Amino acid sequence: MRTRLKICGFTNVEEAVYAANLGVDAIGLVFYASSPRHVSIETALEITNVLPPFVSVVGLFVNAQEHYIRDVMCQVPLDYLQFHGDELAADCRIYNKPYFKAVSMKKGLDFDVLYEEYHDAVALLLDAYLPNARGGMGSVFDWELIPKERSLPVILAGGLNSKNIKRAIKTVMPYAVDVSSGVELEQGHKDIVKMTAFTQQVQEGDRETL
Repeated sequence: MRTRLKICGFTNVEEAVYAANLGVDAIGLVFYASSPRHVSIETALEITNVLPPFVSVVGLFVNAQEHYIRDVMCQVPLDYLQFHGDELAADCRIYNKPYFKAVSMKKGLDFDVLYEEYHDAVALLLDAYLPNARGGMGSVFDWELIPKERSLPVILAGGLNSKNIKRAIKTVMPYAVDVSSGVELEQGHKDIVKMTAFTQQVQEGDRETL
């Protein structure tokens, strides 16, 4: 199975289009004011208006007010919502839009409870646990914490880069991978060389696991 690829945290048109032309499956736009990768609705529209067909757009929110999420949805053509805060499933499903739920990987997590709570999510996005942070910090967690038997697809995030992604694919066998800081020049600005290398390594990882 081919590992799907999402690159998150675009803040300008040129870098997002470059990623799309590399063949990524999805780009992520961060609608969280505390993030250095935050985009305005205006910038998000500039990006989505020039993306080629068949590239999904994911809107990332962190404990956002319902009216704000609905305002973004009314103006930006989002294909998926990504909830990266403390949202309950009831908070995620009221928008009638396919959603991912991000999970901070702590020891002792009960995945059976997560699968039941977020049973209608399209996937769980597994990220490193960092106090007072909501992802995008380049930290890797212990992949052995991820159960082999899964009731929902897994999107692997957290500290991925071109040097560790093949090992991540072989170890976890995720449905998809999500990278942000691992392909950046600096927070909020992607590096085309790193994006290219990461994409190539994902493809190589898939070939080596066939």
